[in-house]
Amino acid sequence: MNNQNYCLKPDFQIYESQKMEKVLHPANRRGKANHGWLNANYSFSFANFFDPEKVQFGLLRVLNDDYVQSGMGFGTHPHKNMEIISIPLKGEIRHKDSMNNSAVVKAGEVQVMSAGTGVEHSEFNSSQEELNMLQIWIFPEKNDIEPRYDQRNFSELLDSNQLINVVAPKTDQSENSLYINQQAYLHLGNFQPGKKIDYHLKSENNGVYVFLIEGEANFEETILKKRDAVGIWNTSKISLEFNNPSKVLLIEVPMN
Repeated sequence: MNNQNYCLKPDFQIYESQKMEKVLHPANRRGKANHGWLNANYSFSFANFFDPEKVQFGLLRVLNDDYVQSGMGFGTHPHKNMEIISIPLKGEIRHKDSMNNSAVVKAGEVQVMSAGTGVEHSEFNSSQEELNMLQIWIFPEKNDIEPRYDQRNFSELLDSNQLINVVAPKTDQSENSLYINQQAYLHLGNFQPGKKIDYHLKSENNGVYVFLIEGEANFEETILKKRDAVGIWNTSKISLEFNNPSKVLLIEVPMN
């Protein structure tokens, strides 16, 4: 796949309220591929799915929602100059790589890998149940850095009815976050009905991609349902209110 850094081209409809702009990505508009052992959903162009208006959101290049059958997975393959984040939602990932890392990543944990100058890895479903995982690619701030791998368990924090910063730049980490080679931030949270949150962006040059994993939420008079997403930029703050028990992922990235 060509990882050329394309310009942002929202695919659905752009709304503007004062300075804020947003683009909706309904769940049923995602790309799909069913290989039997793998049922994949693509928020952005990937593999055989290409939409010129859904190539990336700022420096967010990939958000795949994968369902992998027990014992199956992705054999050893290379990556270079990409920040890769994996978030298992159900089941577990067996990871091996050319940096001699071998690990199991379970639901409630987050895995990061800076591919840098180049790394090979494999990811398999080592559990007896179906694996559901999110795979996220973000363009790096600097190319050809030394590859690195890390993971962390956030399960005890995620039921706190608040956003948890799980990934951040090395220069701006929270107490618990993993770091990547980009000025990007990932937040996860599980929320009860009626909860309202405000999220303040770190930079005026950033946008935030809101991916509703489960539940239902209101954003700017728009109702988001399971696996719907909205990208927002030209604003310093966004607000979400949850109508049902919900799980959300926020990905803040530079827009260029």
